[in-house]
Amino acid sequence: MLTGLAIGNLELPIPVLTGQSGQFLLAHLMTLIPAATLLYGLGRGDSRATNTALRNIRHWDAALGLLTAAAGAAIAVVCYLALDSDLAVILGRNVASYVGLALLLHPFLGYQLAAAAIAAVPLVLAAGGWRPNGTPETWAWLLHDAGSALALLFMLVFLCLGAVASIARPQLPLRLRTHF
Repeated sequence: MLTGLAIGNLELPIPVLTGQSGQFLLAHLMTLIPAATLLYGLGRGDSRATNTALRNIRHWDAALGLLTAAAGAAIAVVCYLALDSDLAVILGRNVASYVGLALLLHPFLGYQLAAAAIAAVPLVLAAGGWRPNGTPETWAWLLHDAGSALALLFMLVFLCLGAVASIARPQLPLRLRTHF
């Protein structure tokens, strides 16, 4: 987050598929780091031992993800209060959104594919998320400004669905399990 704030308003040129090109900041990519790190940590355990252990640790995975999102939000609040920068709010929101997506995708894709999918999200949104007038599409939450209630709603939905998916992920038969 602090690296994203240090980079500031440095734009990353991404060709758009539809509409008019808007502003896509390089700092948006820095917010992927906590989610990718979380996925790496979630994928390091032995799935057979995890799924057959007496103590279920899935709720701890969800708690770690939610704690990571809360830490990102707390850092964003401190940076916003200290620097009075809307970019801090956007970066904090995006960290929490990516962590929610990581928790949501990890049970279904595994940690490696989930990390790749999450890394593609900002590029896809930047390429296809602009309207002809240069404003972001409704579904392109990443591109919305700091005061967007819709982007906040997306973040909360991702976190809630991610926590539920992390806790209630399906128990696959041992022969079908991979490292997730």
